[in-house]
Amino acid sequence: MPSIAETTVEMIEWVFPEYAGGPGQIHGGRMMEWITKAGTLAASRVARGTVVLGAMDDIDFLHPVKVGQIAILRARVEDVGTSSLEVGVRVFAEDVTTGERRVTLNSHLVFVKVGEDVRPRPVEAKIRARGAAESALVEAARARREQRLARFAKRATRLAESADADLDASDVDVGWRFESTRSVLPEDALFGNTMFVGKMLMALDEAGGILSMRYCKGLVMTACVDAMDFYSPILTHEVVTFKAGLNHVGTSSLEVGVKVLAEIPWSGEVRHACTAFLTYVHLGPDLRPRPCPPYPPTTAGARRRWEAAVGRRAQRLERVKGLKAMLLNERG
Repeated sequence: MPSIAETTVEMIEWVFPEYAGGPGQIHGGRMMEWITKAGTLAASRVARGTVVLGAMDDIDFLHPVKVGQIAILRARVEDVGTSSLEVGVRVFAEDVTTGERRVTLNSHLVFVKVGEDVRPRPVEAKIRARGAAESALVEAARARREQRLARFAKRATRLAESADADLDASDVDVGWRFESTRSVLPEDALFGNTMFVGKMLMALDEAGGILSMRYCKGLVMTACVDAMDFYSPILTHEVVTFKAGLNHVGTSSLEVGVKVLAEIPWSGEVRHACTAFLTYVHLGPDLRPRPCPPYPPTTAGARRRWEAAVGRRAQRLERVKGLKAMLLNERG
């Protein structure tokens, strides 16, 4: 029975100019694609089979990885459930001229082992925590799982109460919005005919980023992704629509909600695949944070989304504070 450390997969990418978003630094969506790829590698090795991304509990960008640097992605399985695998992915940036490394990103993903019918299958392998540090990782993973189950239960309750409960930030009453659509090609699939979620995340981040740049009238950088749950797989030859709406604006940051819809084009059937909440930072020409234009919520729907975003922001600040303290202790 392997330890958590023994499940570690390391993936290394050199950041070329073609991977840049803002001048001289990696595109946030590209990094999300790499995170998902590294996590899939770690999860599929332990599961000994096909896995799909079921949820993202968090992605926190601490520093950008710059063009010319090396991105080192370390993924490890931190807990195994009946058919799910909790995976942590940490990203380091390495300066090849000095050899200096620093943590640039931390994230937690959940994968589900599936069969050819894309239905859950049991994970036979188990892992064992060795030492206090690994036991703490298991405890944290199980706490995130409880929070995730609560999110799903809350959504199910809302849907049972009202058919309109599935409306969100980009459906109604949004002054600032952006929508994009793309088809899912066979090259977008990793296993069978299911779209690799890393490809979807890159397009999702682009939709949120375009809306943010239009609102700020300047460059933006992805700062984090809050909890994101997947409700349906997306298949090849389907059409994916990304509906982005502005939720909240702070001093130099803004939150955008992006709803992802999957459509079967020959039948017209549309289903809700996932919703994500992303935070962007407005950057000036010097790539330092710059104030955002004010955005007063003027309608009941806008105020509801604003208040929900404020709650997520408080949780995010607390999470990042804990992450920075943990990294400081690791260095010490």
